[in-house]
Amino acid sequence: MNTIHVKLGERSYDVLTGANLLSRAGELIAPYAPSNRVFIIADETVARLHRPALAASLDSAGLKNWTITLPPGESAKSFTGLEMVTRHLLQAGVSRKDIVIAFGGGVIGDLSGLAAGLVKRGVDFVQIPTTLLAQVDSSVGGKTAIDTPEGKNLVGLIHQPKLVIADLDVLTTLDDRQLRAGYAEIVKAALIGDAAFFDWCDAHLADLLAGKPDALQHAIATAIAFKARIVESDETEQGVRALLNLGHTFAHALEAHAAYDGALLHGEAVAAGANLAFQLSAQLGHCSAADAVRVKAHLERAGFITDLRELPGAPYDAHKLTALMAADKKNEAGLLTLILARGVGRAFIDRDAPADVVLELLQQETQ
Repeated sequence: MNTIHVKLGERSYDVLTGANLLSRAGELIAPYAPSNRVFIIADETVARLHRPALAASLDSAGLKNWTITLPPGESAKSFTGLEMVTRHLLQAGVSRKDIVIAFGGGVIGDLSGLAAGLVKRGVDFVQIPTTLLAQVDSSVGGKTAIDTPEGKNLVGLIHQPKLVIADLDVLTTLDDRQLRAGYAEIVKAALIGDAAFFDWCDAHLADLLAGKPDALQHAIATAIAFKARIVESDETEQGVRALLNLGHTFAHALEAHAAYDGALLHGEAVAAGANLAFQLSAQLGHCSAADAVRVKAHLERAGFITDLRELPGAPYDAHKLTALMAADKKNEAGLLTLILARGVGRAFIDRDAPADVVLELLQQETQ
């Protein structure tokens, strides 16, 4: 078991990665549950595949447990889903000494963390992410949110977990597309601030996409440690933490354009967005054209679609995408904030990105 400590003072916590951790979840969670009561929130697919193992571990540790299940998919990350979860918790008599377990992918983690942060003005929670994307990104850092028609993740709060348990064994139930979607957040970390890690990813891409345990363990631990360092320095995203959104302003607009209908996975949108960020950076003279070509080639070799005309959810409208990007929560004073790059591993925050050039790029990519 590998332990990555996220240092946030009294809100500090450990991220545990390794094999066979689900069977130890009860003993690992028990110190954080003084009431010996936990509430599992999972979607129907994860509950069917993995709940028996988790429940058995909790039972063996003397933790009484209840499960709240939701339909799978991004649509659960909504006011409707939030109301359902919070009311179930309240009707079950949740107390501030109980623990909520977010057991699933990024949707469940975001929704459960927000519900836990709101109900009774704050109940502690534990993340047990079951997708690669959630393990390396959304389960770490305390960001919780739901989507609205106006955009993705616009209603939420920062509520840090007490513990994150990332079991590599649960990843074996993911299909190739879901595993690839998670890889987008791994390579994103390399593109932001670790050129050597990008070289490693480029060399070990086949093993990563094949789910080879040694390659996955190294990549997961590296990506989590990278994110932890940034979160430690800027917990509430007042500055450098915005770098973690490389590709995400484009990605969130693409997802909102597609109405969160499930056709476009978050990782697929992030990969397309990262490509756009490097294309834009090259056009603006921030990075070389060779860097942009190299990033695009790597993403396509990983199986991502970078052509917006072929991306799930197409056709996309450039004007609608730019309008959605204008609603991004990073923007200030009407100016468009984007994460761009001066090269691989050299991302920076541009708080006044030229909207006309962005529109021109999106028109080129969608027509």
